Amino acid sequence: MLTVIVDYESGNLHSAQKAFERMAAETGAGAVIVSARTEDVVRADRIVLPGDGAFPACRRALGAVPGMVEALEEAVIRRARPFLGICVGMQMLATTGREYTDTEGLGWIGGEVVPIRPADPRMKVPHMGWNDMVFDRPHPVLEGLQTGDHAYFVHSYQFRTTDPAHLLAHVDYGGPITAIVGRDTILGTQFHPEKSQSAGLRLIANFLRWKP
Repeated sequence: MLTVIVDYESGNLHSAQKAFERMAAETGAGAVIVSARTEDVVRADRIVLPGDGAFPACRRALGAVPGMVEALEEAVIRRARPFLGICVGMQMLATTGREYTDTEGLGWIGGEVVPIRPADPRMKVPHMGWNDMVFDRPHPVLEGLQTGDHAYFVHSYQFRTTDPAHLLAHVDYGGPITAIVGRDTILGTQFHPEKSQSAGLRLIANFLRWKP
């Protein structure tokens, strides 16, 4: 079994790699590698797409790796390999990102990425730090997690799904903020599971064991 963390020069790869390697060792889930090679993505059993920074910059960086978007579509859409997007890696699943300028996303989960606007103007943006998750729908990768579990967020924009069935969890920050989206073999977390202590490590372990 092989898990590939996609390297397109956007994301905290070191901490993600350490967390996935630790949980792969504990669950017997095989090897974890960080790679910018499209052939590794196509042969992977599971794929992780991290992302830090602005949506347009991440989307341009992903598109700048020759053949990478096509390799991801081959592995995830056509071969139905389990996929996990993290932070902006999750946001890029959307149809469109509205940060700075309208930017086309991968379009794997319908919706748009829009600014966070808390109902209480005294609440600061970015939404940064720990928040309690509320689970809206069950999913195998969320097994053992429950409403009230903490996750670590750092973001100014949020993913609003077109289909409510694709919203798996949210948090409250002056209104509902999307925390987890998913459909079929595709999953995305707005928070950083590698920085979210026990809840994040459980989610990573569940993802590595997931056999859709």
